[in-house]
Amino acid sequence: MKSLQITLSMAESVKNFVNIVSKYPYEIDLKSGRFVIDAKSLLGIFSLDLSKPIVLEIYSDKCDDLVAELKPFLAK
Repeated sequence: MKSLQITLSMAESVKNFVNIVSKYPYEIDLKSGRFVIDAKSLLGIFSLDLSKPIVLEIYSDKCDDLVAELKPFLAK
């Protein structure tokens, strides 16, 4: 399992993020506080507080291709 901090600041970035993660077969979750949602759910992401970084959990150890594609979303 791999955990990353990401930021999704605008609606367009959320749409791009969902398009990227939906291409991969891994189970992927987003955690914000006590809420956990499926990272492939557009509506689920909009239910989270997007004003601060969110924890992305990828349930695979061989996910370097996905991590590379998500570089623009990584929290700084």
